[in-house]
Amino acid sequence: MANTAFLSLCAYGRVTGLAVEAGAGVSHVTSVYLGQTWKGATYCLGVAGGHLSGYLHRLLLDSPNHPSVLKALKKKTLTQLKKQCCYVSTDYEGDLRNQACHHPARFQIPDGHWITLDKERFCCPEPLFQPKLLQQSSPGLHHLALQSLQKVPDHAKKDTMGNIVLAGGSSMFPGFPERMCIELNALFHGTGCQIRVLVRPERGTAAWLGGSMAASLSSFQHAWMAKGEYQEHGAAYMHKIF
Repeated sequence: MANTAFLSLCAYGRVTGLAVEAGAGVSHVTSVYLGQTWKGATYCLGVAGGHLSGYLHRLLLDSPNHPSVLKALKKKTLTQLKKQCCYVSTDYEGDLRNQACHHPARFQIPDGHWITLDKERFCCPEPLFQPKLLQQSSPGLHHLALQSLQKVPDHAKKDTMGNIVLAGGSSMFPGFPERMCIELNALFHGTGCQIRVLVRPERGTAAWLGGSMAASLSSFQHAWMAKGEYQEHGAAYMHKIF
């Protein structure tokens, strides 16, 4: 039983930092110091991979592609479309205005039809930074990261800010790390702080990777619960002994 933000930091070889987790069902930002999460420094965003797939579907239904083909798209196909074709723009408003910045991509769906994505490619992930596009009033991930960092005590702030890590499948969009870095540096403009975002190719499974690393430590070996104990007492027993 461990906080996923801490495990994501472990995957980067850190125990202090800010974890920006964008997953399939929900996104979080969490400040962690020496393995402990700061009380009140965790923020949740109700925009994640599943919401973005649905948003992509709605965007495509307004595109020139054949409506009957689009309406028949299944969730699995939409997820593949999103992963293979979508990216985060580093200048969303500018790219929307400038048609020359659009880079269309074609995708063949299982029934043999081809779908062309235009501005949908960079519009799909944008709600991570602008939740209002999905009618949500929450700030974007970068603003939540700022709020989390502001809750960190002064003596820990430098180390936390110096170890901002990305995790989760929805952080895998091309351009996501660059956009996060740009947005955070804009928010910290004038403070003298230069923000650097750490990125791993395996960040999509960072929590799992960090969990395997933590479980292999000698200091963790006393924390195992035997299978027989679990079968005898049930899942609720975990909360009693951990």
